Amino acid sequence: MGETSGGSGAALIWCPFPDEDAALAAIRVLLGEGLIACGNVLPAMTSMFVWNGGMDTARESGTLLKTNADLLEKAVQRLAELHPYEEPAVLGWHCDTAPPGTLAWLAATGTKL
Repeated sequence: MGETSGGSGAALIWCPFPDEDAALAAIRVLLGEGLIACGNVLPAMTSMFVWNGGMDTARESGTLLKTNADLLEKAVQRLAELHPYEEPAVLGWHCDTAPPGTLAWLAATGTKL
């Protein structure tokens, strides 16, 4: 098993987008700014949610972003700025375990393209 120490290690960010194009546009920026190592766009999904006092349903594309734990807060903040929604749901967390190769790959995150 891999390990993390202090603020370094692996982190993930989950965020739904209105469509794949919006998700890919944000991922391109985050990659270019060195804030993430990878972004995965999941196929269209149906979301049900409460917003402005009512229940709603929408088709969205989910994204899972991989980053270095040291960049997590900065990446979450930047993603919220780039997102087309008024108040996007951007959730980030530290990962407890990752193999050494993944940790080494993520440790290199932070280099701007």
